[in-house]
Amino acid sequence: MRIRYLEHSLEVEINDDGRGAGSAPGAGLGLVGMRERVAVHAGDLHAGPRRDGGFQVRARFPLTERPAAAVSS
Repeated sequence: MRIRYLEHSLEVEINDDGRGAGSAPGAGLGLVGMRERVAVHAGDLHAGPRRDGGFQVRARFPLTERPAAAVSS
């Protein structure tokens, strides 16, 4: 898993090497549900097989403004 805070977006990437057990068909909303959730936040989702095996899901969310600097007490 990788989370990147970029200048204009937040990116979340999950990579699977293909050696996992997998999930039962119909056990959830899968990629359709992910696409819907990402779209609600004006983001985009890319998902598919990796070149070297396994699967990758990457979501990118636009940032509208920079968060305020942390205040220490």
